[in-house]
Amino acid sequence: MITRHLFLTGLLSFALISQAKKPEAAAASETTTAPTPVAAAMQAYVDKHELSGAVTLVWSGDKLTCHEAVGFQDLESKTPMSKDSLFWIASMTKPITALGIMMLVEEGKLSIDDPVSKHLPEFRNQMLIKDKSAEQTVLVKPAREVTIKDLLTHTSGLIGTGPLESGALDVLTLKEAVLTYGLSPLQFQPGSQWSYCNPGINTLGRVIEVVSGEEYAKFLEKRLFKPLKMKNTTFWPSSGDLKKHLATSYKPTADGKGLEPTPVKYLTEPYSNKKRAPLAAGGLFSTAEDLLSLYRMLLNGGELDGKRYIKAETLALMTQNHTGDLKAGFAEGMGMGLGFQIVQTPTGVTGTLSSGTYGHGGAHGTQGWIDPVKKTIHILLIQRAGLQPTGDASPIRQAFHEAFAGMGR
Repeated sequence: MITRHLFLTGLLSFALISQAKKPEAAAASETTTAPTPVAAAMQAYVDKHELSGAVTLVWSGDKLTCHEAVGFQDLESKTPMSKDSLFWIASMTKPITALGIMMLVEEGKLSIDDPVSKHLPEFRNQMLIKDKSAEQTVLVKPAREVTIKDLLTHTSGLIGTGPLESGALDVLTLKEAVLTYGLSPLQFQPGSQWSYCNPGINTLGRVIEVVSGEEYAKFLEKRLFKPLKMKNTTFWPSSGDLKKHLATSYKPTADGKGLEPTPVKYLTEPYSNKKRAPLAAGGLFSTAEDLLSLYRMLLNGGELDGKRYIKAETLALMTQNHTGDLKAGFAEGMGMGLGFQIVQTPTGVTGTLSSGTYGHGGAHGTQGWIDPVKKTIHILLIQRAGLQPTGDASPIRQAFHEAFAGMGR
């Protein structure tokens, strides 16, 4: 504990000294008081040119512990990162899609045990690859059909990428893309393996459309974003927001000594174009403040400001492990719930979190986690491709969690 305290104190001192020597870096830290150890930990990565900038937010109990911005929203223009900067949250979209599914389950419109074919006929008579070689592919009937639960837990066996998906994934509509998934053979027996599957979550988006009779994006807007006042959460940021608030994504330069801009390879530009499909597996843009509203509702058992969004027992079902002993997730000690990844055994990057903490990360390093034991919410927003070993297991994420833990709140 003393060692960690000294480490964090050193980080804070280093950050303050760095800011004193670098006027640009100081201007880029949007804090009204001295930065917390959380901001200092992120500033250290900015100073090492491993991050362009970050927005961090931690909620503890019933109050905001810290909400800070460090570094730059865009390095070329030297636009400072702001607490209301907009981020592509990528796969943090997945649990939101899962919430939509479970709302319909509560209404009796579907069951997680339903075969997907009950709602999407293109999944009827889906075959399984038994053997594949350069000469032939042998198909057999699977032991059972893919269920809604299989999609939620990434155990469906669906293909990893649709046959018509190349590069950007938002060119086909949900209906068109999901049709290709259903007509493609399974890669393994449903329920037998955990394999991260964007097509599975996109299929859930299409299920929402068919079962609710509403477009997927409009369903989420009506059921979640509007009532939760998540005014900046969207699949299609306005051209004004893109220009003023969008954090640029970066990757390491070839020599590893800096950062260079990188496009979001899964999306086509301009992001404001509403002809782009709303990717249920990873198409949302959002802010820390918007995500806090969503996560406060979850931390409060599915209710916020007198409005119930989902039953507490449904949320409890979503946030328990459903994959048994299957290795799941992108960090050690993880399990898989219904749309949420679950901390089973806190270790390494999750070492300061409680068993039962749930949430999700995104492709460019964004993180959102709810610890129901400690009653805390952890939001880390960055736009950094190529994190090693994974975004969920990166030293940057670990430094974020450990810096907050060292604050002793």
